[in-house]
Parts: sequence; C-alpha cells; structure tokens
Amino acid sequence: MIADNTAYQNKAQPELVALFVSDTHLNPALPHTTSAFLHFLKAYAVQAKSLYLLGDLFEYWVGDDDISAPYNSSITTALREVHEQGVQLYWIAGNRDFLAGEGFATATGAQLLPDPSVIQIGPKKLVISHGDAQCTDDLAYMEFRKKVRQADWQNAFLAMPLAQRKHIVEGLRTESKMEQKQKSMQITDVNDKAIADLFAQSGSDTMIHGHTHRPATHVVDGKTRHVLSDWECDHPKLRGDWLAAYSDGSIVRYHWDGV
Repeated sequence: MIADNTAYQNKAQPELVALFVSDTHLNPALPHTTSAFLHFLKAYAVQAKSLYLLGDLFEYWVGDDDISAPYNSSITTALREVHEQGVQLYWIAGNRDFLAGEGFATATGAQLLPDPSVIQIGPKKLVISHGDAQCTDDLAYMEFRKKVRQADWQNAFLAMPLAQRKHIVEGLRTESKMEQKQKSMQITDVNDKAIADLFAQSGSDTMIHGHTHRPATHVVDGKTRHVLSDWECDHPKLRGDWLAAYSDGSIVRYHWDGV
C-alpha cells in the first residue's frame, strides 16, 4: 500500500479506528481485483476496529438467494471471517448492490446502514454515503433510482426466478454502459448543492462517499469531502484505494499498489 501522506506514516500513529472502501465491483470476470480485495481484508481490514463498505462492493447483486453461488459465497465468507476477528462491519448499499438485505447481513455479520449515515470517529463526526443520490443532474438516473428503491418494485423483482433476474440485470448493465458514454462528466458527478445540503443536514464538516470513480479530496468553505476510487486490478494500471480514520480524527488515503 502507499499512503498519500508519507510524512504521516513516518510518525507515531494514533489508533486505527475505521477503514472505508467502495466500488470494488467484484465479479468473477475480474480475478485480480477479487484477489486484491481479499488481500485487503486479510492484511488491512483486520487491523481496524471497523470496516465501512460504502456500496458497489459487487458488480451486481440480484438478491440474497444468490449468496450460495460459489463466487458470492467466497466473498461473504471472507467478510464473515473479518467480522469473527472482532472487526465491526457496516454496509451502505450502492446502485449495483442495493438488493443486499438481511440474508447478506446475517451471512457476513455486517450491519446495514441507511444512506446517508452520520457516524463518530474519535473527535470527528462524519457523514458517509454511496454518493449516487447526490448526482441530481442526472435526471434519468434519479428517476430510475427512485423507482428501484421502492419496496413494491423490489418485491416484484425478487419474486422472479433467479435466472430471470440475472438476465434482466445483465441487460441493464449493458444499457447503462452505453448511456454513460453519452453523458457529460458534469452530469455523472455529484451536484454541488446536493453536497452542500447533505453537509447542512448532517451537521458534519467531513464527508466520505464513492460512486463517481473520481478519487479526490475536496475542501470547500471549511468542509472536506473525500471521494473514494473504484477498484480495477485486472488492467496494467492498477486502481483502488481506501481511507483510514484514526482516533485523533485524522484521515489518510491509501492506494492499492499490488503488494
């Protein structure tokens, strides 16, 4: 791993309280990304008191009745092993895996959190979110999001046979990729007002989210917004990061470097 702030690494660190990661988009077609995430769990997540998974852990999740599939089972088992080592797991759903429910929570030991949530890390109050709800300039997506987050839609979808659900989701993924190519960078990013409103509603001056795949730390009017990266380790140019929050309130970004 590589930290943004090497000077910080070289001094005595306070206690590691929490790690935050999002947008790993795990699926069998990305074996190196999968291996990187499993290594992250075994080498780094177990050192923290808590691990926050901020959405799109999976490329898609069609329902908890698919947990028994070999690939899904390997991931949920790895998360359960982290939990059994004393790490508290917290989950905020993404736009790809919002159908993860109580079955997923039971299998992994994770606590399902609402989006957004406000948490306390040492002296610092953080607001955490997947981030898609703040992309309000993307009107078509916001309309779609509103529909699929409704209980009636989810109940009807989950009542379909598993194979049919997977076929539908594959079609939606293909359609989404085509639409993304036609949308501007501004439309697919978070909206400034939506972010300001979330800061105001939460009473926090620090935010962590993912979704946009545009890792950065933004400081505006004394408020800090950390954006997590997506993960892509099946390409020569490795990509992926996580944030570590310490007991003194400091937050450090670490990049996956293939180690």
